[in-house]
Amino acid sequence: MSNQTISRDTFAARKAMIDSQLRTSGVNEEFVLARMQAVPREDYLPEDKAAIAYIDRSIALDDGHLASPLFYGKLLLEAAPKPTDRVLVIEGGTEYLTDLIRPLVTDLETVGAKDAAQGKLPEGSYGLILIDGAVEAVPEAITDLVEENGLIVSGLLLRKVTRLASGRKVAGQVSLSVVEDLGIPVISAFDRPKSWTFS
Repeated sequence: MSNQTISRDTFAARKAMIDSQLRTSGVNEEFVLARMQAVPREDYLPEDKAAIAYIDRSIALDDGHLASPLFYGKLLLEAAPKPTDRVLVIEGGTEYLTDLIRPLVTDLETVGAKDAAQGKLPEGSYGLILIDGAVEAVPEAITDLVEENGLIVSGLLLRKVTRLASGRKVAGQVSLSVVEDLGIPVISAFDRPKSWTFS
């Protein structure tokens, strides 16, 4: 199969993803659709999983995940990044989210989820922090990096259900509010330590 045929096939797959997964779920903003159309999901998968790049579910990888198209579409919609935002992306195992965001902002940094969970974070403050997956709680070390009136958008694991959530820093505090229930891969590196309980 020629590269031209492959390019046509993947372009068509991305268009189908937009029409059948994003638009039908209320993701219609042009900046979101343009980025989702421009970035080939298969480029972030091993060769043996490239054929399933556009399914409507997350894809597990040896060291992370590629979340569903709908998660990334909804996350971009909620984040609404501005060119002036200084952005930190906490990656879930690929650089897909980073590459979706990169042309939309002028200042972008990334850190792997494991490093972020261990507090190995860049210095400075950010107007927008995006977490590529669901966490039981956002550590204080991460919320400390959000500038006043800055925004965090993340998946959140609440009572065994994953939800898209976001929150602004107001008076030095960030409180995440649920946007909607959504299938999101859980980043186990952020799991709270389990404690014994007696009943």
